[in-house]
Amino acid sequence: MKGGVKRLAILGCTGSIGQQTLQVVRAFPERFEVVGLAAGSNRALLERQAAEFKPRAVHFAEGDDRRAGGGRSSALPKKLSLEEMASLDEVDLVVIATSGKAGLSPLLSAVRAGKQVALANKEALVMAGEIVTREARRHRARLLPVDSEHSAIWQCLRGEKEKPYRILLTASGGPFARYTSTQLSRVTHEEALRHPTWSMGKKVTIDSATLMNKGMEVIEAHWLFNVPLDRIQVLVHPQSIVHSMVEFGDGSIKAQLSQPDMRLPIQYALTYPERWTNAGLPRLDWSKTGALTFELPDMERFPCLKLALQAAEMGGTAPAVLCAADEVAVDLFLSGRLAFLDIPQLVGRTLEKHRHIARPSLEEILQADGWARETAAILASRGQI
Repeated sequence: MKGGVKRLAILGCTGSIGQQTLQVVRAFPERFEVVGLAAGSNRALLERQAAEFKPRAVHFAEGDDRRAGGGRSSALPKKLSLEEMASLDEVDLVVIATSGKAGLSPLLSAVRAGKQVALANKEALVMAGEIVTREARRHRARLLPVDSEHSAIWQCLRGEKEKPYRILLTASGGPFARYTSTQLSRVTHEEALRHPTWSMGKKVTIDSATLMNKGMEVIEAHWLFNVPLDRIQVLVHPQSIVHSMVEFGDGSIKAQLSQPDMRLPIQYALTYPERWTNAGLPRLDWSKTGALTFELPDMERFPCLKLALQAAEMGGTAPAVLCAADEVAVDLFLSGRLAFLDIPQLVGRTLEKHRHIARPSLEEILQADGWARETAAILASRGQI
């Protein structure tokens, strides 16, 4: 840090997590400096953010020059690649909030530059967790989880010398936790995007509705906290107040509780190792909280969770194939070309066709990703699911 000010690069600044990160920054204007902002296709919002936060560098999608409100005349700072921005010398902390495969390359650039990384992209760890964590150790980089569940685990582990006996990863259950198979077969993308407790981007909202998101979070927790997969248990907790729990060897359990608001785990990652008072963040009203309930997930009703756990056990290239096929399936569902219950069918068929590599290189992981995208698209187009 320079003069007590933490300097940030925010990748995915126009998405849900990126915008909420900037809300936290606004609450502490004298303690944060935004050095870089990176967006995908929303050039107009990027320009407004750049005008407000005055970063030294930006990134936006190629060929997007005409999409801004001001056209080509709109002024933006120097343009950098995602990898260049993630490894800038003057950046103290990189927030990676890009979705999907796009987060992997800048994440590796950041850890190889020895950065602190506030990680909100689970796919990168699902695809290449062994490589990312190995590079982080080698370059003394630190991964600070932003997902509410992993932030909760991280907070529960602070101050503990012993490794956790078990991680209890909570899930809201999404909007369809009580739906029958018949009801699930009729789900529209508008219904699937109405999450009962969280406000998130479209992809992660659909993944939450299928519980694919929770399966990916199991893999993410495995790599972040070096806990065996069989010591990570998913619990459905519809109230989304307990964000996860850690059980220790003596049977004691720690839980982290708060209102379901992503600004809380975002701020914790940004201000670590301190906690800063923020009057703008919500507080629990215990007189209105009511009962907190927990139950095991129904793997038959939500086969995406089962597929993710199977891919996790296989390891190697299987999780990368899972991620890629799911991304294709969700895109097809959102565009009306795939039914809700066809999402796990397409992902499962793609995994069945994959020739698994147990200890892949980064190149082999990326090849598996490309193969899975192409295969899933072909299977869907031919109705072979």
